[in-house]
Amino acid sequence: MSKENRIRIIIGHYGSGKTEFSINYAVKLAKEGKKVALIDLDVVNLYFRSREKEEMLTDLGIKVISSSIKASAVDIPAISAEAYGPLEDSTFDTILDVGGDPAGARVLGRYHDLLKDGEYEMYYVLNANRPETSTLEKALGYLNGIEGIARAKVTGIINNTHMLKSTTVEDVMKGQKLAVELSQKLDIPIKYISVLEDVAKELPRDLEGEIFPIKLYMREDWML
Repeated sequence: MSKENRIRIIIGHYGSGKTEFSINYAVKLAKEGKKVALIDLDVVNLYFRSREKEEMLTDLGIKVISSSIKASAVDIPAISAEAYGPLEDSTFDTILDVGGDPAGARVLGRYHDLLKDGEYEMYYVLNANRPETSTLEKALGYLNGIEGIARAKVTGIINNTHMLKSTTVEDVMKGQKLAVELSQKLDIPIKYISVLEDVAKELPRDLEGEIFPIKLYMREDWML
């Protein structure tokens, strides 16, 4: 993680697990002693957004910036001007959790001047169990759509193929096969294999990409 650019953009389809990864990623960086900001730029989806864990993340020293203005009980889609701070401040390790489709990625255009080539990472979170990204053609089309709207390039792939708490080694390996195909097609690396802690212990050690054990922060104990 130390070799990465300090700005990390996390993109992916709805249900890919990009928000879960973003939160785990922020927590890991914070535990390594980094000064971390997590910017929630999801103005499309109303559920399972990183801002919902703001209290927990703040307790860990992570600065959480929401893309919404809170007015009474209404959640108004808007981009907080605070987001510019960690993007411009080189002392921050900054994670951008972006909305889950090309339309959601449009918000990145606002920060285009700050996202210079070679100075950011943009990670594509891939879940091969999602019908919309279950084949090379579909995954590639979705990735290209986001890149075009965001005006930024994917620099790495995250295999996060899962079935929530029912995820198996077979699920992960299925996703790894697709991630390898996508990696070879685009000539970009598989950066991480994001997987539940218990399943991570059972994976082969020679897979392309760093095994990244995660917790399900966004799923309450009573949820499947």
